[in-house]
Amino acid sequence: MAASRIVTSVLPMEETHESTVLETDELTKRFGDRTVVAGLDLRVPARCAFGLLGPNGAGKTTLIRMLLGLTRPTSGTVRLLGLTMPAGRARALAGVGAIVEEPRFHLHLTGRENLMVAAAVRGAPAAGRVAPLLERVGLADRADDRAGDYSLGMRQRLGIARCLLSDPRLLILDEPMNGLDPAGILEMRHLIRSLVDEGRTVMVSSHLLDEVEKTCDLVAILDRGRLIAQGPVAQIARDGGRQVLIGCDDPGRAVAVLRRHVVSARAVPGDEHLLQVTPAPGVTVAEVNRSMVEAGIAVERLEPVRATLEERFLEITSRLEAAK
Repeated sequence: MAASRIVTSVLPMEETHESTVLETDELTKRFGDRTVVAGLDLRVPARCAFGLLGPNGAGKTTLIRMLLGLTRPTSGTVRLLGLTMPAGRARALAGVGAIVEEPRFHLHLTGRENLMVAAAVRGAPAAGRVAPLLERVGLADRADDRAGDYSLGMRQRLGIARCLLSDPRLLILDEPMNGLDPAGILEMRHLIRSLVDEGRTVMVSSHLLDEVEKTCDLVAILDRGRLIAQGPVAQIARDGGRQVLIGCDDPGRAVAVLRRHVVSARAVPGDEHLLQVTPAPGVTVAEVNRSMVEAGIAVERLEPVRATLEERFLEITSRLEAAK
């Protein structure tokens, strides 16, 4: 897909002072004997990009369907934009735009015509947003082509334009980067960040850990329907512990010297002189370095390893597997 310019001019949005746009308490969904979402306590703050992260089958889409009132929970509660669901569903959804799985359109109509049809049920203000939104999502040059001729990435962007017709405070996007090429992923990332810059909240469901880390401010990690971590992306990545790369002339002796100072020390594949070390709690990198120098080991390299969300995710889910 050819890269298209994503326009970041803002559309008007009603101001809100609520600090939380979404809350769930003990939210559970069972299908027969199978529990798909289990006791979920989720908090999504206003004005952020929030990643809902988990492998395929983790319960992300079922959770989104419950949040939108498309399926009833077995137990637990949902508050959306301050309103309890399902009693406040009509009022709450007036401030929400959502794409659940792949967006669907009238394929024989153009992109513009699809938006005009959607705008017709939302009133005159929505119809006036069609042209600016097509520009906004980079589809102005293809607005009069049939939606059936659009690529997946173009349909995803048209879907977001449709979501924005009602000027929502909260957007919920289920796997918006699925099937996109690198240029399309970059466009989607920039679009999501520009929406947050306007003061909106964007909740993104994805199994693409690297993209969630690059796009989102906060993240909730689901595994088999359970919430296993929630918080700022950088904090969750760091929670795996500090790690340091050490290059030295005698890695074997270094491991023996460091035994009292580190939680783990392992060779880095492909480099026989490099160790990846996790210092014990309270042990500084300077102490690790000093113990090696005092033992006569020549330290040629000493640098922190940047923690990644992917590593933390794999560590958490592996730990859960081991506990079963």
